[in-house]
Amino acid sequence: MTSDQNTPDIQNPADEDLVSLTGTHTRDIAEVPAVELINTVAVHLMSAAAVKTGLADGPDAEELKDLDEARKLITALAGLVTAAAPEVGGTHAAPLRDGVRSLQLAFREASLITDEPGKGPGEKWTGAVS
Repeated sequence: MTSDQNTPDIQNPADEDLVSLTGTHTRDIAEVPAVELINTVAVHLMSAAAVKTGLADGPDAEELKDLDEARKLITALAGLVTAAAPEVGGTHAAPLRDGVRSLQLAFREASLITDEPGKGPGEKWTGAVS
């Protein structure tokens, strides 16, 4: 940073172009609170899982559907949310848990082969979803 704490010292011209286009500055990962990082990663996993589960809108939605990929993403998301819940607190964990459950239910509905209770995506971490 320069002496003016509101103006970063931009040394790379590409960074300067980005700032001029977006009007924002990138943040150093070290400055981002853990709760924010966890929520960001969870939202990205949720979004990808929703698309792969077939919940996307648009003409390509069916082409983007891939339940094998969705299973992996939902399982990773469930593990992250379950492990992070005590660290991020109930306010942040509750909507993430709801998102995982919604994806698990959508997966069950989209799948032609029904998983046994407790064997669906992420159910190792969340328990059976019905």
